[in-house]
Amino acid sequence: MSVTTDSLSATVDEIFPGVVADRRWLHQHPELSYEEYETAAFVAERLKSLGVEDIRTEIGKTGVTGLIRGNLGEGKTVALRADMDALPILEENEAEYASVKPGVMHACGHDGHTAMLLGSARALMGMRDQFAGTVKLLFQPAEEGGRGATYMIEDKALEDPRPDAVFGIHLWNGVPVGEVWVRDGAMMVGVDAIEIKITGAGGHGGIPNICIDPIVAAASVVMNLQTVIARNNNPLEPGVVTIGSIHAGQAGNVIPDTVVMTGAIRHVLPEQAETMRRRITEIVEQTAAALGCKGEVTIGSGVGPTVNDPAMAQIVRDAAAQVVGPENVVAGQILMVSEDVSEFLNEVPGCYYLVGSSNEEKGLTWGHHTSRFDIDEDSLAIGIETTVRSVLAFLAQD
Repeated sequence: MSVTTDSLSATVDEIFPGVVADRRWLHQHPELSYEEYETAAFVAERLKSLGVEDIRTEIGKTGVTGLIRGNLGEGKTVALRADMDALPILEENEAEYASVKPGVMHACGHDGHTAMLLGSARALMGMRDQFAGTVKLLFQPAEEGGRGATYMIEDKALEDPRPDAVFGIHLWNGVPVGEVWVRDGAMMVGVDAIEIKITGAGGHGGIPNICIDPIVAAASVVMNLQTVIARNNNPLEPGVVTIGSIHAGQAGNVIPDTVVMTGAIRHVLPEQAETMRRRITEIVEQTAAALGCKGEVTIGSGVGPTVNDPAMAQIVRDAAAQVVGPENVVAGQILMVSEDVSEFLNEVPGCYYLVGSSNEEKGLTWGHHTSRFDIDEDSLAIGIETTVRSVLAFLAQD
């Protein structure tokens, strides 16, 4: 297949049924982080059938990489990334392609991401006579909290050859199909997990005066933590402190010895994150101490903010404008969710952007990480064409 950018839309239309079929197969066969064996085999077989070179498996445990080399000679290298893992959610959709694995579901669009990258590979393989340079395909495992990008990088996914740029897409049901969001700078926040332990002295619930109640201290800690954002965070910088679980005690008439709470902090700047970590630690320790308890905080090293290079974002913005029209390409807002594609963007300048995937008329409006999540599959064509145009524009630069 030989095509030009002028006929690219027709090419995408031609391959679209196969892309939809791939997406639906992937949706039916979801796999959790680091269990993507069937998915990886499916991807590798697809790449092999397309003639993609240097296909490597077990990168970052269950990831897959491959190369597409242009026939016009050596040039720059651009990486394209898609995540493959699903979530531990019981699907409630009744679509014919619903998950066949109870309790596991593609509830975040990763099936679409993988299908789009396979479709982009198919289109680019048919255009090798039109570009110099190399396209590196990165099919990543374990985005959902598993640090899959980190492990792929440790397995040298960004070497041999090293990319000069990286692009990636997130389908987004907060944006209608036909709209694309491209931001300069931070477009998703970083996140760190926190665990808080409050230790007191338990005893009979009817004799609290001889106990030190860690539940009361924990309640005060939760309330006081709200001041981290309200009074310590720059209001121009988005930030969140969330306590998502509290565990203590087994009986209503027993004061427990300990309370354990877990949560997360979200931030866009390193100095902001440092302030949040410091204040959380101070508040927990000092609030607990004021009530006779001991407070301990563990803050994990999580995922950093997803930050786009402005020059790379402009390439995507121009490409998307050719696909959906400039009036439908907007900056959008920073999302208070995180993505470990940030690890790739920390290593290589690039752009991660949102392709709208919701459609109110079709009832496809359920949010990510819900049991009824589904996408308007027209978004897949938009993503593929924008990706291919971005690749060709980047590789054509001096």
